[in-house]
Amino acid sequence: MARIAAQASTVARREANTQQLFEALAQAQTPEERRRITTELVELNLPLSDALATRYLGRGVDFDDLVQVARTALWVAIQRFRPSESRSLASYAVPTITGELKRHFRDHCWVVRPPRQIQDLGSLTSRATEGLEQASGRRVSVREIGNFLGVDQKLVAECIIARAGYRPLSLDAPAGDSATVGSFIADDEDIASELTDRLALRRALAELPERDRRVIVWRFEEECTQSEIAVRLGLSQMQVSRIIRRILDQTRELLEPAEPLAS
Repeated sequence: MARIAAQASTVARREANTQQLFEALAQAQTPEERRRITTELVELNLPLSDALATRYLGRGVDFDDLVQVARTALWVAIQRFRPSESRSLASYAVPTITGELKRHFRDHCWVVRPPRQIQDLGSLTSRATEGLEQASGRRVSVREIGNFLGVDQKLVAECIIARAGYRPLSLDAPAGDSATVGSFIADDEDIASELTDRLALRRALAELPERDRRVIVWRFEEECTQSEIAVRLGLSQMQVSRIIRRILDQTRELLEPAEPLAS
């Protein structure tokens, strides 16, 4: 209780001194005097901006950067503050500083930056997830989060996936005695060769009749079963199986290089 009372007293003194400095600023006659008083105002209220910066610790940004953003926002708030229009500098500065800190995270701290809609919805998703899990005492599904926010669950899923782009795990992170994360996911495949194969496959599929292309999309992209495809085409499952096998055989023939003629 004594510490709380002391903190309250400190805040009260700071606000009183801040008010006096603003009164002096209004009566300042020269630019030098105004700069001196403004500097005193900033120095006096640094504990406020630094305390707000501390709230964002542990989110992947250096504390020095947070302090710099918060202090710059404090200076801006002092420049814009009008004592006659607000109860205190703190009531005006806190939203300004907090807004700048959030903007810094949004605009500068993504390693892989998702679309703005996903960024904005991501913070709502995080808060909703935390609240729902605290209330239910269990992990909640994407559907539950989407229903709570009134948004499509696909957008919620994209927000959850996008979190990994904020501070992804380094490939150099240790993962054993002398191994790293990158050593477990290294791929020695020839990327150029794979690209050539993909382009050839795309050309081959483009030459298929429209119905055959639809069947391929349903089976291998949408992962429909042969029974589901049969319902869509009005055919039997056996007929669909034969269609898929025929398409694959024809495509394979187009992709395989022709045998050289014997001399």
